[in-house]
Amino acid sequence: MKAVVWKRESLSVEQVLEPVPAEGEVLIKVLKAGICNTDLELIQGYMDFEGILGHEFTGLVVQSANEAWMGKRVVSEINIPCRKCKTCLTIDPKHCPSRKVLGIHQKDGVFAEYVTLPLVNLHVVPSTVSDKEAVFVEPLAAALQILEQVGIDERQEVLVLGDGKLGLLAALVLRTRSPHVFCAGHHPRKLALLQRRGIETFLEVPKIADKFDVVVEATGNPQGIKEALSRVKPMGKIMAKSTFHEASDLNLSSLVVDEIQLVGSRCGPFEKALELLQKEDLELEEMVDADYPLERAPEAFDKARDPEVLKVLLTP
Repeated sequence: MKAVVWKRESLSVEQVLEPVPAEGEVLIKVLKAGICNTDLELIQGYMDFEGILGHEFTGLVVQSANEAWMGKRVVSEINIPCRKCKTCLTIDPKHCPSRKVLGIHQKDGVFAEYVTLPLVNLHVVPSTVSDKEAVFVEPLAAALQILEQVGIDERQEVLVLGDGKLGLLAALVLRTRSPHVFCAGHHPRKLALLQRRGIETFLEVPKIADKFDVVVEATGNPQGIKEALSRVKPMGKIMAKSTFHEASDLNLSSLVVDEIQLVGSRCGPFEKALELLQKEDLELEEMVDADYPLERAPEAFDKARDPEVLKVLLTP
């Protein structure tokens, strides 16, 4: 099969062996896959990953020991835990110390014609959700994780820093809880997607005079947390969403002095993401700027690096 392989600082489309499902796994034909900022960080050295990239996708189950899953259109959670250790049994399987992570750590990803995944990771995509919308389920779930971790009500003022895919999704999700959601970024075209939904935006963060109860850091930049610290109220909360290859030189004194909570936030609830896609018209297909055939993956990655571009898809 064709696959997008990253190894030894080289990105290429290669012919590789089609994967064979292990016990408890199914074989999935990939229908659509999305390039995200994590993929761009991986080819900069993040996680020292080598192999088939990609973790945002929708696909069709084509081989399964459980016949009820045959032909189902699915998305998948990206963490593959052991489900036996103390962390899995008492904390959360997604934090399993020996977990594999789809297209990120020790598990080949979805930029390929086929992928194998544990059946327990899968969620059926409703018929009312398109393939392009389903690609957004993983990052939409990550945005919803903010609501799982902190209580946000209609009185609170929330600032999202960053107008990339995750920042926009976070603003849309948070707006379902509070009318006082703002987003700061650098790209008028991206911010316009939020403005059409009644979310106030800022092009230059320094011009914001107010401070906020909750600040969501989704800049993808090591300096993002510093900016968040300058924008959060005393005893407020910062939700850290960015992962990046570079180191951060962060002074933590203000966390102590102002009693600020800094909360790391990663993967979220797929079920709620699918429910939200059915209930709310988020118009996520507007965020798709390009859709390339798999064999043009290097060109697609070049497109995705453009800061003016939102989602770039790959179609096997």
